[in-house]
Amino acid sequence: MEDYKLDIIIGKGPSAKSIRIDITPFTIIGATTRIGLIASPLRDRFGVNLRLDYYKIENIVKIIKRSADILGLGITEKGAAIIGKRCRGTPRIANRLLKRVRDYALIFGDGNINEVIAKKALKKLDIDILGLDIIDKKILDTIVNKFDGGPVGVGTIAVSIGEEVNTIEDVYEPYLLQLGFIKRTPKGRVATDLGCKHLGVNRNSGTKLF
Repeated sequence: MEDYKLDIIIGKGPSAKSIRIDITPFTIIGATTRIGLIASPLRDRFGVNLRLDYYKIENIVKIIKRSADILGLGITEKGAAIIGKRCRGTPRIANRLLKRVRDYALIFGDGNINEVIAKKALKKLDIDILGLDIIDKKILDTIVNKFDGGPVGVGTIAVSIGEEVNTIEDVYEPYLLQLGFIKRTPKGRVATDLGCKHLGVNRNSGTKLF
């Protein structure tokens, strides 16, 4: 990379040839969510390493209102805030939820989105106040109620809810870990007090609070 040259190998075995091609000076930009999989020599060649964090609620609300304007939707500040709080700080999820709330508003309302319409639509989608969907809650319920809070292996959880292990580890677990609802241990996944409380379960007595 530093020499602005590209080596290409043509052929296989003893007859293989290496051809070096000069490249015009360039700037390389990379983006990944799994930086640990990049070899250190390549990673160290990037002059600036930046990390994108989740969006704050006020910025998400601005994005939702802008998207609503593009879609020709009327939306109140509180309606946008309801969607913004349940999108996990991710714009693409916010835009997806906005379109589903729009569908609900067109059928059961006047097409405009307010606080009441947003809450009812998201309830129909089984998305709670923290943005947990039905699979998130199944994972948490499996650990808390089926296996007494854990520890339980991720393979067992996957079989219990009918999902792939990789899907649970890559898609659902990160957000549950971020919220502090579960933790990883050498013996398996364990539900925390926060996770039990979110399900309305009293960890000490094993009974539901409400």
